[in-house]
Amino acid sequence: MVLPNQLTTLRIILTPVFLFLFLSDDPLLKQLSLVVFIIAAVTDWYDGWLARKFDYITTWGKFLDPLADKILTSTAFLAFAFTGIVELWMVLIIIFRDILITLLRIYAEYKGYSFVTSKSAKIKTFLQMTFIYYILLVYTLKTINYFKLNFSYLFSQLSNSELIYYSMAVVTLITFVTGVQYLLKNKTLIKRLFNFETVDN
Repeated sequence: MVLPNQLTTLRIILTPVFLFLFLSDDPLLKQLSLVVFIIAAVTDWYDGWLARKFDYITTWGKFLDPLADKILTSTAFLAFAFTGIVELWMVLIIIFRDILITLLRIYAEYKGYSFVTSKSAKIKTFLQMTFIYYILLVYTLKTINYFKLNFSYLFSQLSNSELIYYSMAVVTLITFVTGVQYLLKNKTLIKRLFNFETVDN
């Protein structure tokens, strides 16, 4: 358990803590959920930086790190669905796509191969994280009395149901499309992996 793997494990441990805090009716606990999510997200960047800088790259880390990322983001989307902020069916599409691709990547790494990634996948991740932070900021800051009293109109606009619905629809669509692109771009490798064929390097 080198330090990057410890940080990855910490991210997994913080995920249910975040969920509990965000779903709480206590405004203070809901506000703390934002802090916990940021800490968890920072560990993702930091453990990757440590692994690359000090060559702390392990087989366990290759398996656990991407899975921990998807557990964190999927939990955030589920928390939004549980509270009625977003539609559950959109969340299920995102989770299914991300978990499927992540497991395929992990399996390919286990076999000693790498999937071809694209810029569109990075855009997908950026949009997902931007949306998550947007929702967290709006729905935690508006529980603070100062913002509630002085910026009530602003927060009512930012939490507009149609705005959130269509923003989430865009994120869902891009997530789905990039997943299909990912599968098509790597279809030959996927076929050979599951047919136990060798892949020419």
